[in-house]
Amino acid sequence: MSSPLAVVTGASSGIGAATARRLGAEGFHVVCAARRAERVEALATEIGGTAVVCDVTDAESVSALAARVDELAGEIGRSGLDVVVNNAGGAFGSAPVAEGDAEQWRAMYDVNVIGLMQVTKALLPSLIASGAGVICNVGSTAGRIAYEGGAGYTAAKHGTQVVTETLRLELFDQPVRVCEVAPGMVRTDEFALVRFEGDQEKADAVYAGVAEPLVAEDVADAIAWVVTRPPHVNIDELVIRPRAQAAQHKVHRQT
Repeated sequence: MSSPLAVVTGASSGIGAATARRLGAEGFHVVCAARRAERVEALATEIGGTAVVCDVTDAESVSALAARVDELAGEIGRSGLDVVVNNAGGAFGSAPVAEGDAEQWRAMYDVNVIGLMQVTKALLPSLIASGAGVICNVGSTAGRIAYEGGAGYTAAKHGTQVVTETLRLELFDQPVRVCEVAPGMVRTDEFALVRFEGDQEKADAVYAGVAEPLVAEDVADAIAWVVTRPPHVNIDELVIRPRAQAAQHKVHRQT
């Protein structure tokens, strides 16, 4: 029997890379999709998957990803794609609304919402063809509550959540499950550093005093559990936080 087939976007680092590794360990043939060729190629080699250089915000790039998935399904004897993990996303900047940067806001909406839509649209025929496809969108607790300095990101991640909910309604009569994993505080090498434009001090301050924030592997573990439930079981949403984070604004920090 051939291995089930999964696509993970944003697989070059952080949660995406950890998820690709975890799904590979679970027996999936994983298509590692991201913009940075060298990284996804190394990851695919490591886990015995397939690397595809893909920018989810570019329609032609996404079409090429879908074509490669269809080709690969035929090569490994699958009727279609079993799982897509829409992980590509990001936060850019932390200015209040009164000082908001329109380009940063557009970039966040583009990758967290438009990119998710384009990938889902392109891969949906293959997910349906598999007879038991799973769409797992990586959202955020930022998609559930607002906080100062986060309006652009929270707006985009609220978009991720609502697109997920709408997809579930639209696909209710199709053999495709639609799920969301929404992490709280996760310490990765790049997320906060990118958000604060390379300012390591600001990035470190996010996690200051938090003994055990989540790490990428914790979220990958949750994603793997969600997508490997029996085909009749849909995990609508799974919110995962570190024990130290009781709410978005209430975090235990040791002094």
